[in-house]
Amino acid sequence: MTNSRTNQETNSVEALFKPFTLGNLSLANRVVMAPMTRAFSPEAVPGQDVVDYYRRRAENGVGLIITEGTLINHPAATDNPNIPNIHGEAALAGWKRVVDAVHEAGGRIVPQLWHVGMTRKNGSLPHPEALSIGPSGLTLTGEQVNEPMTQADIDQVVEAFAQAAADAKRIGFDGIELHGAHGYLIDQFLWERTNQRTDKYGGSMLARTRFAVEVIEACRRAVGPDFPIIIRLSQWKSAEYTAKLADTPELLGQLLAPLVEAGVDIFHCSTRRFWEPEFEGSELNFAGWVKQLTGKPTITVGSVGLDDEFMGSFRGKSAGTADINELLVRLEQNEFDLVAIGRALLVDPNWVEKVRDGRFDELLPFTVDALKRLY
Repeated sequence: MTNSRTNQETNSVEALFKPFTLGNLSLANRVVMAPMTRAFSPEAVPGQDVVDYYRRRAENGVGLIITEGTLINHPAATDNPNIPNIHGEAALAGWKRVVDAVHEAGGRIVPQLWHVGMTRKNGSLPHPEALSIGPSGLTLTGEQVNEPMTQADIDQVVEAFAQAAADAKRIGFDGIELHGAHGYLIDQFLWERTNQRTDKYGGSMLARTRFAVEVIEACRRAVGPDFPIIIRLSQWKSAEYTAKLADTPELLGQLLAPLVEAGVDIFHCSTRRFWEPEFEGSELNFAGWVKQLTGKPTITVGSVGLDDEFMGSFRGKSAGTADINELLVRLEQNEFDLVAIGRALLVDPNWVEKVRDGRFDELLPFTVDALKRLY
């Protein structure tokens, strides 16, 4: 394990600790806990260890917590029975305890609503009888496995997202995030490779946004006008790092405009390395472009505070700490509004307080062992 930090921070961290307000959502600072799948919820119900895990981040100054992906009420939403549901009496009661604990600690929290689509293999638990679903029944590599989703399938999933949003509001969450990134179901509709439909849900960039728009609109109806809706988007896909939804800013604008009109309040722009420019001819990262094109607040994310991009953890790689000077400069310049921290917060619940107090030498490096428990 090497630690890449050779210099103390030279930029003020003040920009990271300015309050943020959007409608009814008021955050103490610009730090967001990124959603990270943990799979520590047996039978899909979050227990006391999950409550404590999220409470620790709120107690130590995280402005907004976005939970790990929570599963909407559809039998093929996941391939892992230890990933938490956002439906059913037991799971919702568990999440209510999480929400109450985070609020008591002064934090804010939203659930990420998730359906994995065709990344799930047929026959997977917890519902092996259910066929996996996607816009065209294609895997991320383009292999035809199942039939395309019918209109009834689409309507059922849209309603399940809306019900999850309504339940999230009812038990006290501060908003919702829709997982529209990384090659999961919503993203499979957005991406040309996995959406080969010739009906109203496929074809042009505009048509490929229709499913996402219907989900957003249904969620907006379910929660009312003042409840924040975040959507997470990415160009890259799981195991397909060079993929792009949009090759140019113009095409990206075509994708984003219907989502704004449907009711998105904040865009969570997932990249593997936050410092990389999204398009040639500009230093703006993905979050910077999305903010410029939509005028909406954006969250940047991608290897913040670490010296190795996050996919390394899936290859058994650890990562040392790295300075956040460039992040602070970009935030000060309003390239984006909020900063999501993933692995650095996973291994170190005190990350925010240490950064605020300038105790950079006390930051903990990420090790893959951190994935095996809830710190």
